[in-house]
Amino acid sequence: MTDWLGELLINPGQRLFWVYIISSCLIAIVYTLYQTRRSSESASLKPSWLNIKNYWLHPSALLDYRYFFIGTLIKIVLIAPLILSAKTVAITVFKYLAPYTDGPIEGLSHQSITLLYTISIFIVSDLSRYALHRLLHTNKYLWQFHKVHHSAEVLNPLSFYRVHPIENLLFGLRYSVSVGLVTGVFLTLFGPRIGLWTILGANGFLFIFSLLGTHLRHSHLYIQYPRYLEKFFISPAMHQVHHYKGHMLFNYGGYLAVWDRLFGSWKASSDVQQGLPMGFANNQMQHYRSVSQLLFQPFRALIKRY
Repeated sequence: MTDWLGELLINPGQRLFWVYIISSCLIAIVYTLYQTRRSSESASLKPSWLNIKNYWLHPSALLDYRYFFIGTLIKIVLIAPLILSAKTVAITVFKYLAPYTDGPIEGLSHQSITLLYTISIFIVSDLSRYALHRLLHTNKYLWQFHKVHHSAEVLNPLSFYRVHPIENLLFGLRYSVSVGLVTGVFLTLFGPRIGLWTILGANGFLFIFSLLGTHLRHSHLYIQYPRYLEKFFISPAMHQVHHYKGHMLFNYGGYLAVWDRLFGSWKASSDVQQGLPMGFANNQMQHYRSVSQLLFQPFRALIKRY
C-alpha cells in the first residue's frame, strides 16, 4: 500500500506529485487572499477558506477519500495488466509504415525533432482525451460509467480519481494508442533520434500545466482566466462548469480549449453563474452513496435498460 502511494507522490508523471500539490496550494492561498482583499464583504469568502465541515468533511468528499484507495488498487491490480503498452503500438505502427518509406529523414537537428515530437505527443494526446471524454457523455452506455465521476456533489482534488474501472481502462487504452501512434510515426520518419523534452522526467508541457494548479480544477475555488485565454486553455472554473447540473455537455477539454471551440462545446466561465449545484437529481444520487454503489451501479443501470 505504501509503495504505490509513495510512487504517486514522488513521480512527476503522476497527478499527485508533491510539487504539483504544493503549487496548487500556493495558488489557492494567493487567490483567496486576493479575493478577500477585493471584496468589501470578505466574510462571504469564509466557506472557501475555513469551512472544513461543509467541504473537506462533506459526505461526498469522504466518499472520494474511501474510493481513492479502493479504485486505485483495482486500477493497479486488475486494469493495468489489461492495457496494451504504448511501446507495442509504436513498434506495430513502425513495422507497418517502414516498408513504404526510404528511411529516416535527415536534415533536422535532434533538438528540433525532440521539440516537434513533444508537441505532437501533447496535442494528439489532448485531442484524444477530448474525444473520449465527449464520447463518455454522448454514448448512452458509456455514460453510465462516467456518471460515477459526475456523481460528486462537491469537488476536491481526489474527486479526479472518482472514476469507474471501465473508464480507467478506456483512458489507459487511449493513452497507449495516442502516444504509440505518434511514436511509431516519428520512428518511421526520423529513426532512433527521437527524444522527449522532459522536466524531472515528465513531459515538459504536462509538467508546466500540472504546476499551474492542476488540482484546482476539482476544487471549490472558482479560478477564472481572462476570456481570451479561456478560448485556448481550460481554466479551473471552466472544468467546474462542466460539473454543474445542466452544463455537463460543455468544456470536455483536458488542457486545451480549442477542441471545444472547434466542435461546439465551449463555454466561458463568465457565461455561467458561479456556485450552481453539482451531481444529479436526488432520485439518482441515492445510487451513488457508497464505494460499492460507485462500482456496481453502472452495471445495474445497463441491465435495467434491457
